[in-house]
Amino acid sequence: MKINWGTGIIIAFAGFISFILFFVIRMSTDDRANHDLVTEEYYKAELNYQNEINAETNARDAKNPIKMMKTPEGLVLEFPKEYKNDKVIGKVSLYRPSNKHLDFDVSLRLSNSHLLIPDKRLLDGRWDIKIYWEYAGKTYLHKESITYSKEGPDRRKSAPELIK
Repeated sequence: MKINWGTGIIIAFAGFISFILFFVIRMSTDDRANHDLVTEEYYKAELNYQNEINAETNARDAKNPIKMMKTPEGLVLEFPKEYKNDKVIGKVSLYRPSNKHLDFDVSLRLSNSHLLIPDKRLLDGRWDIKIYWEYAGKTYLHKESITYSKEGPDRRKSAPELIK
């Protein structure tokens, strides 16, 4: 049987469509391909975006910013000494872009000018940190991406370093 050019084009199109459909079906049914949104309620989060911008501006304009330091015990967030510790309330959110199951929040109630996030809660790698707090009727927001490493100053030959 001889195949003419019209039949060849139809066979080529059918083969190409089958090839594409195979990969679409395979990727949509594969559990390893995670198709989650970054936040569960994306549109609700977008409505609060202007409040977030104002809080970030307040944090940026503050006289003394928050400092983050790596210690052998974990990650230390140091607030300015001028703050009355019992008046600072808020939340620290740690987001792991590679695995949403590692995300966690820490309630922010200060008894002294710093907050320790224990080393055992943090895995090596990239973390996005959001520190949201209220003080004296003003809201503040500090966002930062860090690459955390459990190797501290006592395990390295280099000097202790700030995480950035």
